[in-house]
Amino acid sequence: MPERTVARRSRAATPVLLLAVSLAALVVLFAVQRVPMPDAVVYRAEGQAVLHGRDLYSFRVTEGNLPATYPPFAALLFVPLAWLPVPLLKAAAVAGNALLLLWLVDLSARLAGRPASRAVLCTATAVALWLEPVFQTFVYGQVNLAVACLVLWDLTRPPGARARGAALGVATGIKLTPALFIVYLLLRGRRREAATAAAAFTATVVGSALVLPSAGVDFWTRRLFETGRVGEVWIVADQSLQGMVARALRETAPGAAWAVPALVVAVAGLWLARRVPDERWGVLLTALTALLVSPISWSHHWVWCVPLIAVLLAQGHRRWAAAAVVVFTARTMWLIPRDGDLDLHLPWWQEPLASPYALLSLALLAAAALGAPPVAGREAGQPSDRMSSASTIR
Repeated sequence: MPERTVARRSRAATPVLLLAVSLAALVVLFAVQRVPMPDAVVYRAEGQAVLHGRDLYSFRVTEGNLPATYPPFAALLFVPLAWLPVPLLKAAAVAGNALLLLWLVDLSARLAGRPASRAVLCTATAVALWLEPVFQTFVYGQVNLAVACLVLWDLTRPPGARARGAALGVATGIKLTPALFIVYLLLRGRRREAATAAAAFTATVVGSALVLPSAGVDFWTRRLFETGRVGEVWIVADQSLQGMVARALRETAPGAAWAVPALVVAVAGLWLARRVPDERWGVLLTALTALLVSPISWSHHWVWCVPLIAVLLAQGHRRWAAAAVVVFTARTMWLIPRDGDLDLHLPWWQEPLASPYALLSLALLAAAALGAPPVAGREAGQPSDRMSSASTIR
């Protein structure tokens, strides 16, 4: 066999080997640490509650005494998990999230306008696995990657594609945060897609109500407003605007001190997402705004760091991309004292370390407002008119 052929095959195999090693390291780490994947266990319990007719929002499982917090539609999707023993459930969660991460990297490259080769796809996935939000999604056995993929796949489909917006509606039926993208579509003048998304979301609500009527009434009239069920807003794991304000003010419930800034950020973020010429940034600013204004955005919710980094790299903003990689890898929020209520008594210089994701997002929103890089920066030859959805999001 010619040396060139051997060398070419070796180069082609290296990214695949890198991905395999990265995944193997994760599996070994999880096995040694006996990672409990508590959220996956909750999902399984939700499926069992549906199968056995139990109250969906009254049970508590795992050592953390965790309840169900998603709409009833999500519980219906979790029914197949009820038949899996916990060890198999964990294996399925790791394998499923690995495939979803691969897909998210591919979708991120598509959003960035740079379709990825197999080598780039494998290499980027191997690296992205260790970004803190992605890693924590694996640790908890979370559905964040699935939700992000549904939204990003829908938004990167060709204009005029059949039922464009439906996947976004389904994602909103699983976790409510993507609902802000429906508003974004309306503001960008994509009314048909927004209507399709709204109709799909409504179908998830109505359909689940027909199967689980009492759970539907319970969630939409009561549980939806009980943010305390999800967890304490002031702990460093919460990277939302409310979490940052609560820690800065040393208040467990910041109330209007958070609600007013959150409203301002929501309006400003959506306005910026509407007016930014590059629709890639319209998508990213909407995602960051949704994560900021959500009452709670755990660190593992921020898997949108993957498309953010992809777009920054595609635009040639290497310093911003490097900064984003550092922010989403450094895990500074886990390095500061946080036992008990120490999260509420941090010295001033540790406050930025406790809220890195929120601060980076606010910086990007400010850059968009000022017309500054990286949001205002464009690649050579990149269109800046309203046709960006057809030319840069394929």
